[in-house]
Amino acid sequence: MTESPQDALASRVRDQFSGRVTREVTMFGGLSFMVDEALTVAARRDGSLLVRVDPATRAEALARPGAEPAAMRNGRVMGDGWLSVRSEGLATDDQLRSWLDVALAAAGR
Repeated sequence: MTESPQDALASRVRDQFSGRVTREVTMFGGLSFMVDEALTVAARRDGSLLVRVDPATRAEALARPGAEPAAMRNGRVMGDGWLSVRSEGLATDDQLRSWLDVALAAAGR
């Protein structure tokens, strides 16, 4: 059986968070990762990554490849503290790591 886009991304996130205290919770239409009890990112069913961002740096983050305003399944746009990154913006481990760093900084971790 082929691994789903969500499972593949979640596995990569787990690898990147190795050595950190994490907890995985199903929410926001995906598998969310809590780091030191702070919500940071979520691997979504379509292979995109929901990323917590500092609203002060949101515009800069939105200019990066694959980034777009985050929306819930019903189409409602989430607040300024969240972005979605399509899979093309997560193709390499370095790209994924940079987004995880954005999320960790926004969460104060």
